[in-house]
Amino acid sequence: MLIKKSFTLSGHRTSTALEAEFWAVLEAEARRNAQSLPALVKSVDEMRGERPLASALRLAALAAAMRSP
Repeated sequence: MLIKKSFTLSGHRTSTALEAEFWAVLEAEARRNAQSLPALVKSVDEMRGERPLASALRLAALAAAMRSP
């Protein structure tokens, strides 16, 4: 099941939908980095290039999960 969340990125509102498991990993990564989920999403957005935001967030979650013990 997809969960949609909305954020303000580059001055405009945007929404993205990911599976709950991806959101859980991203929220844990944000906590590990002492940042908010919107701050984490903003950093992913700034580095994603032409990749869709949802894809970039899934890849960020995968990278975070691979770093975790």
